[in-house]
Amino acid sequence: MHPPSPDRSLVSPADLAQCRQMIRDGSKTFYTASLLLPQRVCDASRSLYGFCRVADDLVDGSADSRAAVDMLLERLDRIYQGQPDNQPADRAFADVALRFAIPREIPEALIEGFAWDAAGRRYQTLDELHAYAVRVAGTVGAMMSLVMQVRDPLAIARACDLGVAMQLTNIARDVGEDARNGRLYLPEDWLAEEGLDSRAFMATPQPSPALAKVLRRLLAEADRLYAQSLSGIVMLPAGCRPSIHAARLLYAEIGRAVEKNGFDSVTRRAVVPTPRKLALLAQAVTASLQSAPGSSAPAIASAQFLIDAVATAGQPIHPPRTLDERAKWLTDLFIRLEKQGP
Repeated sequence: MHPPSPDRSLVSPADLAQCRQMIRDGSKTFYTASLLLPQRVCDASRSLYGFCRVADDLVDGSADSRAAVDMLLERLDRIYQGQPDNQPADRAFADVALRFAIPREIPEALIEGFAWDAAGRRYQTLDELHAYAVRVAGTVGAMMSLVMQVRDPLAIARACDLGVAMQLTNIARDVGEDARNGRLYLPEDWLAEEGLDSRAFMATPQPSPALAKVLRRLLAEADRLYAQSLSGIVMLPAGCRPSIHAARLLYAEIGRAVEKNGFDSVTRRAVVPTPRKLALLAQAVTASLQSAPGSSAPAIASAQFLIDAVATAGQPIHPPRTLDERAKWLTDLFIRLEKQGP
């Protein structure tokens, strides 16, 4: 990417305002959690969400998903050249990608996940479902870690765990809605073990004891990953921890709501009431003051390429504060540009 001048940002206040509105309209849970972030990180997180939302909508709403994916990859080319399209989300993401050295492999993987959605891909095993969730949600966790200026491989692994856990929760909540839209994300081998025929379920989605067992199992996997993510949250800056704990608790509570509905995600939609959300936000602040046992658990296998991409990426660019820092920043910038070549 060819960076802008140190005195000029790619993104405007109007761009950030539009990204803020996107997240407010598109994900109330994510928006609520983002309110606890320091302003700088909050703005960056909304910039990330804005581009993710635009990309998802473009692929999902296109009659030709392959063409939409190709168009997104071309837009990504221009973003990483420092010449984003004249779109608020593109400018906002370009600014964040530059400043926090987000490797291109991460948004590319996100777009690949959206392409899998558009193609109606099914997942035979939990490992295959992990690969999908890593792309559409683990990528977001990894990028959030980077905008918090945490690049440790273990922290990235745990951020991917948290993103995948959230996606599994979403899948458990949206089974009926997805089926009515011609999509199925539950592992097909789990369905078969419970005597459920995926084609018959898709034709006539309905709750059943067998489906409840599959959803219970899926939420148990999500809970395992939520717990595993704790050791990564303590690696984040103290000011960022309440928000990420809030996201963890709010999404996990959706799973509890699915349970309270008798694992009926076909005719009922799990909702977390506002008073309960407020209680969880308070709990998140308390949790951020507590330590957590370290976890040396290996990364989800399908997330390893994201961790490797971060490890080999360049260093973030931060605006200088003093004259000496400014001179060093410019020197480093020229060295990076020389390495990139014309």
